[in-house]
Amino acid sequence: MSNSPQTAIYQVLRLIPAGKVVTYGEVAKLAGLGRAARFVGTTLRKLPKDSQLPWHRVVNSQGRISLPDHHPSRKKQQDLLAEEGVVFINGRIDLQKFLWTP
Repeated sequence: MSNSPQTAIYQVLRLIPAGKVVTYGEVAKLAGLGRAARFVGTTLRKLPKDSQLPWHRVVNSQGRISLPDHHPSRKKQQDLLAEEGVVFINGRIDLQKFLWTP
């Protein structure tokens, strides 16, 4: 029985520890989806509002939040990461320090 691509993404999200981040591309790779970073972003956008998955731990390859400045979830993502000890300097996360590598 094979999992759907979305299920594979959810399984990866569940593994990301608090205080760490992972890039969209790395989630795709770990989920066995190759270079499907955009598909990961689309999948995360479709999560229900009450999802318990740690979607906020996924950032772009530059260590930045990909949501537009005016998007209401942008501040929520930054706040959730800050609560976990992830530090932003000039809007960017130091991936050498905070990137999760399984």
